[in-house]
Amino acid sequence: MKTLYDVQQQLKQYGTFIYTGNRLADLELMMDEVRQLHQSQLIDKDDFQMALLLLKQEYAKRTDG
Repeated sequence: MKTLYDVQQQLKQYGTFIYTGNRLADLELMMDEVRQLHQSQLIDKDDFQMALLLLKQEYAKRTDG
């Protein structure tokens, strides 16, 4: 997993499609969903950490303005 697109594709594998029209809200919802998948032991620790890192980096880019 190397990009935000990769995170979105992984979420799609579990039937999660997130689009609210607000990119920051989308990123927050994706972070919540990734946490839930990890808590449910559907994704491993490495994928969880990388997905969260990518989402947090993208969130920071959008809020640094």
